[in-house]
Amino acid sequence: MSTFTELGIASDIVDALAGKGIVDAFPIQEQTIPLALSGQDIIGQAKTGTGKTFGFGLPLIQRLGDDPEPGVKALVVVPTRELAVQVTEDLELATSNRPTKVVSIYGGKAYEGQIEQLKAGAQIVVGTPGRLIDLANQRILSLADAHEVVLDEADKMLDLGFLPDIEKIFSKVPATRHTMLFSATMPGPIVALARRFMSRPIHIRANDPDEGLTQANIKHLVYRAHSLDKDEVISRILQADGRGKTVIFTRTKRAAAKLVEELNDRGFNAAAVHGDLNQDQRERAMAAFKAGKKDVLIATDVAARGIDVDDVTHVINHTIPDDDKTYLHRAGRTGRAGKTGIAVTFVDWDDLHKWALINRALEFGQPEPTETYSSSPHLYADLDIPAGTKGRLKPASAAAAPTRSATAGRHESRSEASGDRPPRNRTRNRTRGGRPAGDASSAPAPASADGAAAVAPVKEAGTGTHDGKGHEHHDGKPAPRRRRRRGGRGGGQAAAATTPQA
Repeated sequence: MSTFTELGIASDIVDALAGKGIVDAFPIQEQTIPLALSGQDIIGQAKTGTGKTFGFGLPLIQRLGDDPEPGVKALVVVPTRELAVQVTEDLELATSNRPTKVVSIYGGKAYEGQIEQLKAGAQIVVGTPGRLIDLANQRILSLADAHEVVLDEADKMLDLGFLPDIEKIFSKVPATRHTMLFSATMPGPIVALARRFMSRPIHIRANDPDEGLTQANIKHLVYRAHSLDKDEVISRILQADGRGKTVIFTRTKRAAAKLVEELNDRGFNAAAVHGDLNQDQRERAMAAFKAGKKDVLIATDVAARGIDVDDVTHVINHTIPDDDKTYLHRAGRTGRAGKTGIAVTFVDWDDLHKWALINRALEFGQPEPTETYSSSPHLYADLDIPAGTKGRLKPASAAAAPTRSATAGRHESRSEASGDRPPRNRTRNRTRGGRPAGDASSAPAPASADGAAAVAPVKEAGTGTHDGKGHEHHDGKPAPRRRRRRGGRGGGQAAAATTPQA
C-alpha cells in the first residue's frame, strides 16, 4: 500500500489528509493518481466508498496549481445532491492548506449563496446537472475555462435521465481538456459517452465495497419477517452488542417517515433522509449522522448515494431492494475501509420472487429466507442481541420527548383540574355605566322554554328611566345605539324576544 507522498501528491495536500488520519492510498487511488497527474483521460470502474473521490480529486487540485486564478477551472458533475455535498467536503479537506475554493451547485438550495461563491472566484465546481445548466444559461456560471472535468457515477446519471444534460454541459466546456469518468458499471451508453467525450482513455477497474474482499467482510442475514413485527425486530437489532451507526433502507418516503417517528418514540436516536424533506433538512440529518449525534439513519435509495461513512456497522433492508445491484449498493454502506459489517434483509411474503433472483445473481446459496419473529432465538444468536432485550429503550431515554398521547394526557389533566370552574361567560363583569353586573337592573332574563335567554343582552345602565314594570323609556331622546349580536339580530330584537308580555 502506497502513501500519497509516494504517489506524487504535494506536501500541503498530504498534510491536510494526514490531519484526518488519511495516510495510505486505496487501490483505486494508487492506480488513478499517477495517471491523472500526467493528464491522462481515465475511465474508473468503481463505486462510492472505494476512495475514488480522492482518486480524481487530488490530481485535479494539484493540476490547478498552488494558487489558481479566480474563476471556474475544474468541474465535477454528480447525479445527486447528497453526493455533491459529500464530494465537496472531501475536496474542501484536501484544499484546506491552499487558497483553492470549492463550491457546491445543486437544486433545493437558494441561488444566492451559490452565486456569491461563484462571484468570489471559486475555482472548483461540484454540481448536479440541472442547476449547473440553469446557472450556465443565466450566464452566472462560465465553464469556458474548465479544463478539468469529472463525471462521477455516470451510470446513475444515465438511470436518472441526465444524458441530454451531460451533452449540454460538455458543449459548454473547452474542447481540449482533461476528462475523467467514473461508473460502477459499464453499460453500452457509458461506453458510447466515453468515446464521444474522451481522448484515448485508460480503463481502470478497482475492487469496491460491493465486490471481492468486502463481501467477505459483510455478514449477510436474510429473514422472512411479518410486516407488523418489523419495527419490533429492528428495535431489538438496534440493541445488539457492538452495534454502531446503522443505515435502514425503506422502499418509500412514507415508510421512512413512519419508521423514524416510531424509532424515536421507542427511545432511539434516529434521523431520516428522503424526498419529502427539503434539502436543508436532509443535509442536517446527514451531518448529524456523520457526527454521531444520530446513530440511526433511515433512507430511501435515491438518498443513499451520499452516505459515505466509514463506521457504519449495520445495514438493514426494511424492504427488499428491487435487484442485485441495488442490494449490493445498500450493503456496501457497511464493511467499508476493511472493517466488518452486518447486512440484514427482510423479505415480505409477496417479495420472495425478488429474493430468488437476488440470491441466484449473487450466489448466496440461501433460496429460502429464514422465517423470523422478534422472539425468535436465532435472531438473538445471529446478531449478538442480549437475552431479554425488548423493542423499547428504558423510559429514561424516551422521557425527553413526550409522545402525542402524553401531550394529550396533559391537556386532559388540565381540563380535569379546572373542572370546578364554570364555563367562561362572555357577559362583562361590569356594565357600561359602571354598575356591577350583579345589580338587579342588569340581571339576565330568566330562561324561557326555548332557551331564548341564552342570547338575551345585558341591560345597559344610564340610558333611560324605568316604570317599575321592567320597561324602559327614553324621554323623547333618541334610542341608544345597540351593538349587533353575532347571530345577526340587533340588540333590540333580542330584547324583544325576551321581554315579558304585559
